[in-house]
Amino acid sequence: MKFRKCLTLLLLFVLCMQMMAIPANAASTPTIRIYLDGKQIQSDVPPYMIPKGVTLVPVRVVSEAIGAEVTWLEKTKTVNIKKSDTAITLTVNKKAASVNGSLIELEEAAQMKQGRVMVPLRFVSEQLGLLVGWNQQEQKITLQSEKITPPVVTIPGNGNEGNGGNPGNAGNEGSSLKGAWVSSVYNLDWPSSSSYGKKEVQQQEYVKLLDDLQSMGMNAVFVQVRPSADALYPSQLVPWSKFLTGTQGKEPGYDPLAFMVEETHKRGMSFHAWFNPFRATNDANTDKLASNHVVNEHPDWIVTADNKMYINPGIPEARQHIIDTVMEVVNNYNIDGVHLDDYFYPSSGYFKDDDTFIANNSKKIVSKGDWRRDNINQFVQQLGQSIHSVKPQVQFGISPFGVWRNKAVDKTGSDTKAGVTAYDSMYADVRTWIKQEWIDYVTPQIYWSLSFTAARYDTLVDWWVNEVGGTKVKLYIGHSPYKLGTKESGWHSSEEIINQLLYNTRHAAVEGDVFFSAKDLRKNPLGLVQALQAYYRVNLLAEAN
Repeated sequence: MKFRKCLTLLLLFVLCMQMMAIPANAASTPTIRIYLDGKQIQSDVPPYMIPKGVTLVPVRVVSEAIGAEVTWLEKTKTVNIKKSDTAITLTVNKKAASVNGSLIELEEAAQMKQGRVMVPLRFVSEQLGLLVGWNQQEQKITLQSEKITPPVVTIPGNGNEGNGGNPGNAGNEGSSLKGAWVSSVYNLDWPSSSSYGKKEVQQQEYVKLLDDLQSMGMNAVFVQVRPSADALYPSQLVPWSKFLTGTQGKEPGYDPLAFMVEETHKRGMSFHAWFNPFRATNDANTDKLASNHVVNEHPDWIVTADNKMYINPGIPEARQHIIDTVMEVVNNYNIDGVHLDDYFYPSSGYFKDDDTFIANNSKKIVSKGDWRRDNINQFVQQLGQSIHSVKPQVQFGISPFGVWRNKAVDKTGSDTKAGVTAYDSMYADVRTWIKQEWIDYVTPQIYWSLSFTAARYDTLVDWWVNEVGGTKVKLYIGHSPYKLGTKESGWHSSEEIINQLLYNTRHAAVEGDVFFSAKDLRKNPLGLVQALQAYYRVNLLAEAN
C-alpha cells in the first residue's frame, strides 16, 4: 500500500509539473525578422538563435532572395550555394564549410528542422557579399546587398608636400590605416622561394599580393626590405638579399624596391620600408654570406646570441652604419614611411657585451641595462632626425613588443604578467621615444586575445592609448591573425579579430591596425577574409552616412 501511495504521489507530481510547463512552452517567443535591402523576407520555418548567439535560417530564404543557386544532395546531406564567383558547400551537422575550395570552421553546423536545411545566417550572408546588422531590441536582422568601393586612403596627416605628388598619399584625410606586414625573411610572404631569379614571376606575385590585400580592405603595406643586414634593392652598403635569388649578393635583374613602391602607389596604397635594424643573420653559419656582408667586413661589431648574429648596438659606428643604410632608401626611393620592428637587443640568450660596456660608456652609466637602453635611445633619436631632415613627410615608426613593463615590476606598467617585456628584455625604452616624439607612430604588437588573462588585448590597448596621450605620436595596433585556429585562449573564431577592431573604435587615439602577416591573411583562417571585408564595408557605410 505504501508503495502504491508513493507511486500515485509521484505521478501526480510529474503531471503537475507538465501542466505548469505548458504555458511556458506555449508562450510565444519573439519572432526574429529578416529584411533584405529594406524588404522583409518571409519564411515558413522561422529563424532561431542558439545559445552561442548564432542565428540559423532556412537556406533558401536568404540564398534565393539574392538570386543565388541552391542545390541539395539528400544522400550526403549537403547543400551547395552558388552566386557569381562564390561557391559555398555546407553539410548537416558538420562544423566546417567549403568556400571556393577552402575549408572554413563554423561556429555552428547546418541543421535540419521541419524538413528545412537551417544554415548560419551571418556566415552565409557575408560569404555572398551582404552586410549583416542585428537589432537586439527589435529582434531584427538587416541584410544589405549594396557594394562599397573602398576609397583611396593613406596615413592620416601624411600629405603630398615635397614628395612629387605621391599617389600613395592621395585620398581621404582622417581615414584609418589598415596595413599588413610583408615578410621577406625565409620567403614567408614575398617573394616565394620558387621565384628565385625569376623577375617576372616575382613581380606577378607582388601584384597578386596587393590585389588580395586591397580586396580585404588594406590600404598600406609594411615590406621587409632589410631582412638580415642585406637588401631588396641595389645598395652601396650591404649585399643583395639571398631571399631574391637564393644566393646572397647575387643581383636579381631588376630593382625590387622601385617596382614595389610604384605598384603600391598605383593603387593608392602606402608603402612603408620595414628594416630589421640589428639582426645580422638568422643562424651562426657564415659560409654563404657575401663578402661585403657586415659579418665579414666588421666582425668586431658582431655578437652571437642564441645561435643568431647581431650587430652590437653598443658600438657608435655600428649604429651609424645602420642609419646610413636606412637613409640610402629614404634618399633614393619615394617611400611613405620607415618602419622598424623589435630587433634591438635579443630577448633570449647571453649577449656578450661587457667589453663594449667598458669601452663605449662616456656617460658613465652604472647599470648595463640602462646603458643598453641609452644606446637604443640614441639610435632612435638620431635616425628620426636624419629622416626628417631630408624628407619631413616620411613617417618614422616602430613596432615594439606589446608589453612595455609589467605592473608588478613598475607601477606605471600594464596590468599584465608577460614573461618578456620591451623595456627589460629588449632594452627598448618606448615610453621615452613617445614622450620625446622621436617617432611619428608606434605599433605595439598586441598578439593576445581579449580572453588571455596574462596579457589581455583590451588591457594593453588601454595602456598604449594612455601612453600616446598628450603627444603627437599616432597609435596603430599590431594584430596576430597567425594565431587563429591555434589552441591559445581566444583564437577559435575569426570574430576575435573583429572584436579587437571593434574595441579599438572606443579610443579615438587608435588610428589604424596592422596585421602579421600577409600570408596569414591570405590563408583566410576561420573565414577571416570575409569577416574583414564585411567589417570594413560596414564601417565605410557608417562613415559615408
